[in-house]
Amino acid sequence: MNYEATRSRVEHYFDRTATKTWERLTSDAPVSRIRETVRQGRDQMRDKMLERLPEDLTGRRVLDAGCGTGMVTEILAARGANVVAVDISPQLIDIARKRLPAALAPKVSFHAGDMMNMELGAFDHAVAMDSLIYYGASDIKKALTEIGSRTRENFVFTIAPRTPLLMVMWNAGKLFPRSDRSPIMVPHAPRALQRSLKGTGTLTDLGRVARGFYISQALEFRA
Repeated sequence: MNYEATRSRVEHYFDRTATKTWERLTSDAPVSRIRETVRQGRDQMRDKMLERLPEDLTGRRVLDAGCGTGMVTEILAARGANVVAVDISPQLIDIARKRLPAALAPKVSFHAGDMMNMELGAFDHAVAMDSLIYYGASDIKKALTEIGSRTRENFVFTIAPRTPLLMVMWNAGKLFPRSDRSPIMVPHAPRALQRSLKGTGTLTDLGRVARGFYISQALEFRA
């Protein structure tokens, strides 16, 4: 599946099928035991990624690629960053905008659309938490090189790691009718991604978070 087709499917899922689920998951509302592990895993991963950015981001322009309901966006703005928060789901953008404290609103520019849009400009840092996990290697390379070339320092992002458990889940997901399943995560091996990026930049493995049904691996790209 090419980039445009995958992006369209992910947009449909988050903007029409799973908006309420993600609104609840990224709040303090009670959730099932399974979703609680996902919530805890995402909390751990968010902390791991943000450790790679300066605590004081005053005056720095930061891209939150795939901002969702705005949890990372709010933290970046609170650290002083001028945040460009983009997501393909207008519904999630609306939730993020409503949740953002009024005092931080001047620090954030929300955009519904493609994270690779050249019109978003250049950045000091970029983060993409679990927003590239549905794409193949060539599409991830495209995102890293296009966004990375406009990012002065680092681009921190996550992938679905190629583990035995995730491969079982990945193959099982293919058995469900298309109408009944969420976009399938595409597992990757960091070393294979590094080889594909040869000559365009360096990739650093920041470690994995595995919490119940949440499995994700953080990487850092520098062009």
